[in-house]
Amino acid sequence: MFDRIISELGPWNWMVLGFVLLVMEVIAPGIFMLWIGIAALVIGVISLLVWDASFWPWEVQVLAFLALSLVSALAGKKLVGGRNTPSDQPLLNRRGAQLVGRMATLAEPIKDGRGRIKLGDTLWRVSGPDLPAGTQVRVVSSADTDLELTVEAV
Repeated sequence: MFDRIISELGPWNWMVLGFVLLVMEVIAPGIFMLWIGIAALVIGVISLLVWDASFWPWEVQVLAFLALSLVSALAGKKLVGGRNTPSDQPLLNRRGAQLVGRMATLAEPIKDGRGRIKLGDTLWRVSGPDLPAGTQVRVVSSADTDLELTVEAV
């Protein structure tokens, strides 16, 4: 059945594949299927022009499609990949890093290197030298892995 469909569609196989890939790009955007779909459409156009030529069997078509897919994907990455503009808020999703330099009062004393401060409406775990509750401290660093702040007495 598959062989019959391929032989009946002829060069339109590549066109169908190209349009299917472009529709997949619309459904699940990622700008990757686009380049492979374009490669399939180009091979389809070439196939329409030289379908009966002896140098254009299906094996050559597949190899040309694979090569053109690779070239178009790399060209697309180069074309679209350079759009990384620096953010005007580089610390937007790094809340702990936003707190570095802020002053706070210890809500709980630092004992054995661990304590808590209240900044805004949040109690933060802090590490630093042992200090009593109520001491003014400055946040000097942040470990993003566990939202732990390092403080120093002011």
